[in-house]
Amino acid sequence: MADRRVKKRKPEKVGKEEEKEELTKLQKSVVNWVRKNVPTKKTKFEHSHVVEYFNAGKALDALMKDSPWAPDKAKAGAELKFEFREQAIDYMGDLMRLHMFHRARKVAVAEKDKKKKKEETDDDEEDTKKSRKEVKQKEKEKEKKKRKIRLEMHYDQMFLDGPDAYVWLYDPTPWYYYIAGAAIVLGIIAVCLFPLWPMEMRQGVYYLSVAAAGFLVFIIVLAIIKYIIFVLTFIFTAGKLKFWIFPNLTEDVGFFESFWPIYVYTYDKPKKAKDSDDEESSDEESEEDEKEDRGRDGDGEGSEGSDGDKQDHSDDNSKSSEASKDFEFVQKE
Repeated sequence: MADRRVKKRKPEKVGKEEEKEELTKLQKSVVNWVRKNVPTKKTKFEHSHVVEYFNAGKALDALMKDSPWAPDKAKAGAELKFEFREQAIDYMGDLMRLHMFHRARKVAVAEKDKKKKKEETDDDEEDTKKSRKEVKQKEKEKEKKKRKIRLEMHYDQMFLDGPDAYVWLYDPTPWYYYIAGAAIVLGIIAVCLFPLWPMEMRQGVYYLSVAAAGFLVFIIVLAIIKYIIFVLTFIFTAGKLKFWIFPNLTEDVGFFESFWPIYVYTYDKPKKAKDSDDEESSDEESEEDEKEDRGRDGDGEGSEGSDGDKQDHSDDNSKSSEASKDFEFVQKE
């Protein structure tokens, strides 16, 4: 009998605890307003999953200035009005006890900090003393701006005014989820009642299904033709021409983007012909260089052996040039 009594009392206690955890309409409105209007950030919680958290100070500022329960915006005779900041702190503490959010502790990521320290030491060795101070100041500013953190559970679960992080546990389902669920249910019921539809509606659905099937077949055939044309052009041009029609047809893009551009091609010029031409030209150039070298060698030898001949030829040329000048002068007179 005692065991039976204990078993009967347990569900009563559970029911009382669940009743305590239920939110009032006013609390729901406050939580929804804070969830929508207070800025949140995302980060990892205890290396496991990504969570959203908010800053306690910013939440209190929003409640005291911008919320409908602020001292300046609250209506006369309203149920809730935050006249003092301590009232907002107590109210947020009550919401935290109802498991709407919990307090977390910020922990800086250690791995990236080590890498930054190594980079700092390398830079310090290269720079001078003055530049070291400037680099350190810049890096400290960057670390403050771009420092990444993760969150851990805080041992003291209480709401305080300050920069502490509070992780959201309250995640209400949006209103359009209900509409989408209702539409899916109604659609399934309508499909099940297809034999009861009017004849015109059934014919319309039949034509639409045939059109959809024909479009799918058209896409498949077009993809096959695309690859056939590519293979034929590739074979007949010995791999020089690569021609594609509708290159984005089978890619992960939008509907209209899959049909544009209409065609794309690339033509590879033969490399062997270029190499042979270059070799021939190089051979010809080498032969010409050899001939020039030989001619230069011959001229050098002749110059060494016939210095007297050169002098005689130079005297004869000077005489002939003088005679020609006299002749021209006589003609002009």
